[in-house]
Amino acid sequence: MRSEERRQAILDILHAAGGPVSAGTLAGRFSVSRQIIVGDVALLRAAGEEISATPRGYVLRPAPTGLRRQVACRHAAADMEAELNAVVDQGCTVLDVIVEHPIYGQLTGVLELASRYDVGQFLARAAQSDAHPLSDLTGGIHLHTLLCPDEAAYERVVRSLRSLGILLEG
Repeated sequence: MRSEERRQAILDILHAAGGPVSAGTLAGRFSVSRQIIVGDVALLRAAGEEISATPRGYVLRPAPTGLRRQVACRHAAADMEAELNAVVDQGCTVLDVIVEHPIYGQLTGVLELASRYDVGQFLARAAQSDAHPLSDLTGGIHLHTLLCPDEAAYERVVRSLRSLGILLEG
């Protein structure tokens, strides 16, 4: 299979997938290395495809429906589960986490967490890793971009985070 055909096939798989598809899965499907898939995805992105790398694999970013809002939070790593569940329990999706790094500026990690199952999977991967949350770089201060079905859902998130003592307010 030629590289152009493989890249089109990767797009087809991502369009048909019901969730993230790992680079390892794609590499196995096409009998190439994971690094070849990473390069293919980079070329697809450069060509304008909206492909995000999440902790669970690649996803095509659909056109967002709903309201995009950001919340500023501050908490210890031990409170991450409560924070993320407080968002998804209100019907919102945690799209990303953003911190301000003194050298690199804004650092963003794509999360795409929409359910307690997603949160659980994310936390399980974090527990199996030697990596630390991005918010460890900033004393626990970070932003989350949320996708909410409506303003009422966003307001419920704000109330929930406030009640947990996690919402960072002026």
